[in-house]
Amino acid sequence: MGKSRLEAFSDGVIAIIITIMVLEMKVPHGDSFSSLLPLLPIFLSYVLSFVYVGIYWNNHHHLLHATGKVTGPILWANLHLLFWMSLFPFATGWMGENHFASGPSVLYGCVLFMAAIAYWILQELIIASEGASSVLKNAVGRDWKGKLSPFFYLSAVIVAFWSHTAAQAIYVVVALMWLVPDRRIENALRQAEGRGP
Repeated sequence: MGKSRLEAFSDGVIAIIITIMVLEMKVPHGDSFSSLLPLLPIFLSYVLSFVYVGIYWNNHHHLLHATGKVTGPILWANLHLLFWMSLFPFATGWMGENHFASGPSVLYGCVLFMAAIAYWILQELIIASEGASSVLKNAVGRDWKGKLSPFFYLSAVIVAFWSHTAAQAIYVVVALMWLVPDRRIENALRQAEGRGP
């Protein structure tokens, strides 16, 4: 299978995930701005998840752009990632509806943790299929953000049992960590194509 078909399928699934998340926000009864206040936790959980989905979409695009061939294991690893991402709407909705309570915050962290592990597996399978001199391997390097993220998610899951506010702060910090533009793959692709740094 060509990677363009894999990209198109993944983009479609991610678009559906975002659509489902926004449909979870029900229109309130009432025409005053105060009628929107009960929706604030739902909206905030949506914003956080939208950012996470956007981060995955962006990094997934770069990941596949640096991929030369798609193998069977890569297809399954990609589906594994999409499975965990498809749980974002449920975890987001439950967390928002219950005002970031401990149980929903724990589940949200577990979904984030599993999505991070799934992304790492996909990345490693691509590197393995491309060989030791792959563009992706050179671009990823030590991948400190990729290694720290699951640790932070697990920490937030544990912390959520005592303080859901602290857990949410950790989820926001990890999202902010990934929002910083990461041009490793773009730079590695440019160098591989001979266009310089």
